[in-house]
Formats: sequence, structure tokens, C-alpha cells
Amino acid sequence: MKINNIWKINSIAAAIIAGGIALPTVATAAQATLEEVVVVGSRGAPRSVGDSPVPVDVINAEELGKAGSNDLLMQLQSAVPSLNVHLQPISDAASMIRPANLRGLSSDSTLVMVNGKRRHRASVIAFQGGGVNDGSQGPDISVIPSIALKRVEILRDGAAAQYGSDAVAGVINFVLDDSSEGGSLTIKQGEYSKGDGATTVIAGKIGMSLTDAGFMNLSFQMKDNDATSRSLQRPDAQALIDAGNTSVTLPAQIWGAPEIDDDVTFFFNSGLDLGNGAKAYAFGNYSERDIDGGFYFRNPDGRGGVFTKGDGTRLIADVTGDMSGNCPTALAPSDYAGRDAVIADPNCYILNQAAPGGYTPRFTGNITDSSFTMGRSGEIAAGPMAGTAYDVSGSVGRNEASFGLNNTFNPSMGPDSPRNFETGSYIQLAKTFNLDMSKEYGSMSVGYGAEWRETTFSVISGEESSWKAGKYATQGFNVGSHGFAGFSPDSAGAFSRRNYAMYVDVSNQVSDNLLVQGAVRYEDYTSFGDTTNYKLAFNLQLTDNVALRGSHSTGFRAPTQGQANVVNTQTTLVDGQLTQAQTLPGFKLGAGDLQPEESTSFAMGIVATLGEVELTADWFNIEVEDRIALTSNAAPTAAQRAAMGAAGVPNPELIGEVNYFTNDFNTETSGLDIVATYGTNLFGGSTDFSAAYNYTDTEVSDQGNVTSDSKVKRLEEGLPNHRATFTMNQQWEDISAFVRTNYFGEYYAVHADWFGTDADAAVTVDVEVTYNLTENFNVSLGAQNIFDQKAERIEGSSGAVGEGVPGNVLGAIYYETSPMGIEGAFWYMSAGYNF
Repeated sequence: MKINNIWKINSIAAAIIAGGIALPTVATAAQATLEEVVVVGSRGAPRSVGDSPVPVDVINAEELGKAGSNDLLMQLQSAVPSLNVHLQPISDAASMIRPANLRGLSSDSTLVMVNGKRRHRASVIAFQGGGVNDGSQGPDISVIPSIALKRVEILRDGAAAQYGSDAVAGVINFVLDDSSEGGSLTIKQGEYSKGDGATTVIAGKIGMSLTDAGFMNLSFQMKDNDATSRSLQRPDAQALIDAGNTSVTLPAQIWGAPEIDDDVTFFFNSGLDLGNGAKAYAFGNYSERDIDGGFYFRNPDGRGGVFTKGDGTRLIADVTGDMSGNCPTALAPSDYAGRDAVIADPNCYILNQAAPGGYTPRFTGNITDSSFTMGRSGEIAAGPMAGTAYDVSGSVGRNEASFGLNNTFNPSMGPDSPRNFETGSYIQLAKTFNLDMSKEYGSMSVGYGAEWRETTFSVISGEESSWKAGKYATQGFNVGSHGFAGFSPDSAGAFSRRNYAMYVDVSNQVSDNLLVQGAVRYEDYTSFGDTTNYKLAFNLQLTDNVALRGSHSTGFRAPTQGQANVVNTQTTLVDGQLTQAQTLPGFKLGAGDLQPEESTSFAMGIVATLGEVELTADWFNIEVEDRIALTSNAAPTAAQRAAMGAAGVPNPELIGEVNYFTNDFNTETSGLDIVATYGTNLFGGSTDFSAAYNYTDTEVSDQGNVTSDSKVKRLEEGLPNHRATFTMNQQWEDISAFVRTNYFGEYYAVHADWFGTDADAAVTVDVEVTYNLTENFNVSLGAQNIFDQKAERIEGSSGAVGEGVPGNVLGAIYYETSPMGIEGAFWYMSAGYNF
């Protein structure tokens, strides 16, 4: 970690502590209380978890904070077995905003809300998302710090009929802290047992009164993460060194987490009692971070379109302009004497002159995220709608990702190429207005309302050198900043879509033992038309201690404006060879427009109280038709090149590989969730046990013509079928301890979207011990993956691993799709002050 960053954030922390010590002491025990009443699952009155007809997990902020990781995504994965998060090294923009998967579906199949209001998407599209997330565009959950939260509600059931698009797998609702007094400050530092990935996190919050009838809760988090490396020297890079090349870096290519600098986020949550049952509220955030990650090594004797031609001979440019330089046309890369002669010839140019040891681009980005929501709620006191509760609100959210690529070239510009490029930006803007109404009619609760949304996806072009076709393009040199070409003016623009929706949600306590629920939602989009979805659910109390619950619903996920309109060029591996692939909208390739995914869900569960044990078990089945995904890379056909030319795509004849978003296949996902909790007194203190298990299986049906078999295998087997956690919380007067065991079942591990293997099951253990030095001050020591459980290893530095499977030729030690990450044990210390 940079010394100036440590000094900066620690100086700020010291100032906050100094100011906080003078504030009055306020008891904060209530903040750790598990809230049992949730707002997700019904658009009527809030309902307790046990009475809900659908499964809802409630995780309080204190439990999230014990997860060791500083990333909210990883904290949630530790607490919810049906949620998986992939580390995304060398994955273009997916390395910056990591996707998460609930119940085995893509990250944009889970609706994310804050305080019950829809959260905007991230601008980043995961072009290389490890199979299950290829092309997904979900919200950026990592900008939400756990210190800003009161609890998290996770609805594990299809809910598009209640909340609209994206709620196919379920809903995650982040409830912000609404305390009007007190606060806290924490400082946390740690690093991996390998000695890298040093992290410093400073977080704080304060609750204040807003006049005598309201509150304002402010929170912040500042974080710096050093990069990690789980890399070996690539065999081809080592061969260059052995042959006398002294310009090759060690290692030439890095597999690991990117460096994250100046990661700052602020949240606020406020409310004001207006009298007569009416309340005004507002909340929002601003977040920003800088990211610098690794990329693929460009071998100076073998990278096609840069150092070599398609036939394997060295790529040499004639700089005379009239091809009178008499440059060699068939120089073998192993002919180093010939190479040196070309370098000495002023009429000829090879990229080895600027990068004799090859080069490895660095993918950089600046992510900014902001949102603001305000509204008013209350109850109509008189007239025909007397007794009707209302909530009217408006939200705006914006996420911008500005990309750069350093330590690379635009090969087509030859010796005139810069080394660092600003490649452009994506911007996602969402505006939402909601009117929600509800009323109790005896044992019946009726909710209804309307929603209007406008989403805009914008592409901002990069600097000219990042996308231009230089004068050497016609001689076979690649166009654009190599690795991630900048967005050209023809791909820039703002692409908007509007939609409105109306819904009705009815819950009826038919008898003391039976609750039934039904919902219908109509939604109309300016891009593809309308859709109507429904949901039926029940909760039947069989005895005082046992209840059955179940649901059936239809749903949909609308294609995002990014998926429908994005243009992007990235480097990917095809049969082990680095290839420039361009993503284009389907209509620019002669394909049809995207249509929404449609889903059908069934669920059945049991809720039981067995003495001190609370137990739930829920089976689910989700069928998704016309799934939206990024096609596999392929050389464009003659018809596609003609369509590209007609659509104004520059230089279609120079594009080697293309892909696009399409509705190409169907899936069926089924599984089982089991959750059990037990509280008792052990070892002279209070003890809480919790266990959770998830089984998820996905099968691809009606596979289309543009989805490869390898992608199907990753969709079906890329996530563990079995996940489980067992947690023990122990509390004494001044000491508390937390232990969690995480089980990850077998899965298909993939390396570099190229080859894979069946990975073994693994177990990790997380531990934290906290000591209360005083009533207000505490210190903690903890470790994530304390026994340093390794990810699945890529055996061999060259040659074959098993029959027909390549060895490690790219310098990685582990398969990077490991569900527990590849870094190993992470140790940390933290100090907290409550006031």
C-alpha cells in the first residue's frame, strides 16, 4: 500500500476519533438486535420472517462485519450459501465490478434494493464473467459498506410480479441504519499470509436528530487495497529469459486481485415526522474508487497482429509509405540476427524496437457511483380512501466507469503510438418514480401502485489514438489500444428506454392457520412491448410449531440498454491464442433485437420450531426461457461484415472475431435451501449456532447455435452444487468470539476461459475474537480462511495435465474461478470506538 495513502486515511481517522471522544456516550446494544419484521416478499403490510409465505434471510450489520472480508459481496457470500461471488482477475471490466449469483442465476437476475427502492445498475458489463455471468450487467453492490446498514433482507424467491424486472432469482434489500443518536468508528488493517494484498479500511457513522421529529444518519468508508499475485513465470517468458532476453519482467503476467486506491464511499439516511402520521425521507450515496489490474503478456516473438503475422513470421512495417523499403517478408521469430538488422534499418519497423521484452498492458478504471431518493409516506385520514397508506417517491442513480489501458500500444500507429490510453467511459443513469398504496380490510391486506422508469446507457468515446486505424493497419497491424481498444465515435451515444408498470398485491389471512397471497403486475417497455406476470403463495400453519409454505410465479428480465447497444473490443483466448474480439449490437450484425427472458418458478418449504431450534427448508425450481447471454467468439461471416459496413462500423474487414448479445437458450435451475438456528448457554456465556445448506443444479435446454458446449458446461457446473456454512457466536461479558466453517462442493474450474478441470470440494474456516477494553472501545483479531485452504491448482508449468488438457502456460497457480478466491488466508486486526 502506498505510504501517502496510509498517512492520509490514518490522519483522517485520528481527527474523527479526537472529535468523537468528546461526544456523549450512548448505548448501542439495540443496534445489534435481529429485526424479524421485513418489507420484502409482500407489497402490503410488513410481515415477520416466520409468517412469510416465501423464504427471507435477515442478516444484521454486526454479523456482516465479522466476515473478515472488506467487500460486502464476500461478506454476504459467507452468510448466504445460495450466493456465490467470483474473483475476476484478467477479466476486463468484470475485475472492477464483480458479479454475484443468487440461486445459480446470473448477477442481473437478482433485484437489488436499498430501503425498499430499486437500486440502479452498474455501467460495467461483465464481458468475461466466468461463464454464468458472461454479459451480465447487475448493480455494484461493493459500494455499499456494511457500516451504513441496519440489516440485509434476502428474498429467495421469484418476485417479478411484485417488483418488476430482474427479480427472477430473488431480491436483496439493504436497509440503511436509521439511528438518530450515537455512532461508531472502526479502523481495520490486514494482509494475506503470502505477504501481499495489504488493506486499510476506516469506517464510521453517526446518528443525529433532525429537529425533534426526525433523524439523520451519516456513514463513510475509506479503503485502499494492494494488489495480490498468485503467479508463476510463464514458460514462454522464461524461455525468452533463458535465450538471453533481459527485458522480460518477472513475472511477465500477474493473476490476482487488482490494486484499489482511494476507495471512498458516503451514505446518508434521513427521515422526518411531518405529523398526522406522515413522514418525509431521503437517502443516497456518493462513491468513487480507482482500480489498476493486470492483463495478458504479449510475447515479443509470438503475438499475432503485433509482433508476428498469421503465418508465424515476424510482422514488419515498411515505413516509406510506398513499400520501397525492401523490408523482409518472411523473417522467422527465431532469426534474432535478422531481427536486429530490421531494427537497424530506418525504412523498416518492428514493435520489438519499443518493447524488446514484450509487454503486459495494465487495465485501469475510475468508478463513480451516486444515488438520491426522496419521498413521503403516510396515511390518508379522510374521504373514500381513508385508512389507505401511501408512499410516493422519486429516485435517480448514476454509475460511471472511465477506462484506461496503460503499458500498451496501438500497433497500427507504429513508432508514433503512445503507451498509455484513455479508452472512454460507460455511464448508466436510472430515474424512477413510485406510487405505492396499501390498506387493511379486516384480515386482508391489499397493496397496489404504479412505477415509471427511464434508463439511459451512454458510451463516451476514448481519445483518438485509442481507436484510430493508423497507417500500418493495412500492413497487418492491429487497430486500437491493444488489449482493450478505445470506444470510437461511431459507437458513442446515449441509448434510453422508458417503461411504466401497475401492480396489485393481495394477502389474506383466510383463517388462523392459512395465509394466501396473490400478485399481478403489468409492465410496458418502449423497446420490446408489454408483459404481464403473476404470483401465488401461501403459508399453512399445520401445528403451533410447523408450517408449510409455497409459491408459484412467472417473471421476466428485460435486456439492459447496455446489452442492447454496447460496442466493445477486448482481448480473449480462443483455443489458447490471444484474439481481439469485438462486441457489437445484434442489429449491426444483421441479428434481431433482444427480447426479455421469461421465467416460471415453483417453491415449497417448511418452517419448524423444534424446541430451541428454528428450522426452514425450501425447495425451488426456476425455468428461464430465451436467456440473454453473450455469444461465443467467432469470425464474422460475409453477411455480418456487410451488415457491419451498412451500420457504419469502421474497418469491418480488419475485425477478426465478433460476439453479440442474443436470446439463445433455456435453463432449468432447481435446488434446496436449509437454514437452522439454535441458541443456548455454554462455557459460562451465551452461544448461538446457525447452519445453512444450499444445493443448486442448473441444466441448459434448447441450446442455440451460437452458444458453445464449453459455455454450457460452465453454466451447468461452474458453481458448486453444494454450499454450506456452520457458524458459532460466543458472547461473554467482555469477550466475544465468532467461528464460521464454509463448505464449497465440487465444481468445474476454468482457467482463462480456455480449459478446465473438475475441482475438489474444499472447506475454509473464518475466526474473529473481540475484546471490549472499555464500554466504548474494543479491539478484534481475526482471519478469513485461517488454515490457508488452497484453491484448485493448475498442475504443470508446460505440457499436458491429463488427457488433452493444456498445462499452465499463462503463469497462473490456481484456477481463478474458485468460489473461495485464490489468495488464501487473510489476517486482520481492527479497533472500534462506539459513542
